Amino acid sequence: MTRTLKVVAVSGSLTQPSKTTALVEAITAAFGEALPIESHLIELHDLGPKLAGALWRSQLPAEAEEELQRIESADLLVVASPVYRASFTGLFKYVFDFVDQYALVDTPVLLAASGGSERHALIIEHQFRPLFAFFQALTLPIGIYAMDSDFTDYKVSNPLLTERIDKAVAKSVPIITSNVDEKDEIERTLKGEAPASIE
Repeated sequence: MTRTLKVVAVSGSLTQPSKTTALVEAITAAFGEALPIESHLIELHDLGPKLAGALWRSQLPAEAEEELQRIESADLLVVASPVYRASFTGLFKYVFDFVDQYALVDTPVLLAASGGSERHALIIEHQFRPLFAFFQALTLPIGIYAMDSDFTDYKVSNPLLTERIDKAVAKSVPIITSNVDEKDEIERTLKGEAPASIE
């Protein structure tokens, strides 16, 4: 893989500053150390008011539509939400309700969440994976759950959380690079271009 990856991080937090946003920023930074990336952060506390109660995608303002297009064209998504009533925030689901059903097919997605205690850690398996299975996205094998105690002043401060992030990224990189290479090869084939040389 030789090109820069488009990484889009989505924080479902409704507040700022936010531990959830700090978590996705730390994950994105770890990917930046392992791969050539161009990252973009979508914070739903900021985007939410711009959705203006739209019922259909055609009713969304241009700024919201632009963010949806970024999500749909990403090479890698990093998504996270604080736990709210045993699930992700309603605004997080609301945004993904507007995403095209087939836009994320085979797109790698790293799942993350934050909560007050470890009791909510299964949100990743019980809530996030089914949502992105609907989109037929490629959910990466290791999700990251963080507790309030893992942060200090809205920054990741627990070395064990940093270790989990590094492990998740390390396990994900071969999957992501293989996925991107395959997609690029398919696109070249469809355009009638010669296959990439293998050295």
